[in-house]
Amino acid sequence: MRKLLVAAAVAAATALTVPAVVLGQGTPQTVQLVKVDVVRVSTGYRASKVLGSSVVNEAGDAVGKIDDIIVDPEGKAPFVVLSVGGFLGVGDKLVVLPYEQMRTDGKKIMLPGATKDSLKALPEFKYAS
Repeated sequence: MRKLLVAAAVAAATALTVPAVVLGQGTPQTVQLVKVDVVRVSTGYRASKVLGSSVVNEAGDAVGKIDDIIVDPEGKAPFVVLSVGGFLGVGDKLVVLPYEQMRTDGKKIMLPGATKDSLKALPEFKYAS
């Protein structure tokens, strides 16, 4: 009985040390984990809460509304899609800006130096189909 237990333990230890490529398909993959300051992240802004928010300039004038947030294909910087112009969603135009240009002041989202006209002058953004 003792020999059986020793053999089972050796077999289990060997199975746990076999390279992943033997057990799975393809080449082994590695994932780099990064420590995140969860307290800092928890004080950030959730996309679900930011969508639909008004964007103002330093004077407090509404210059647009956040329509969407897009992460670039390489996963680098997020972009914000703003709806500008129009009235109640009719005749509005979508423009896109790097999210890093936005500033937050309490519950306000600001775009320093922006005016409705300067945003309307930007190229129109259209979603890829």
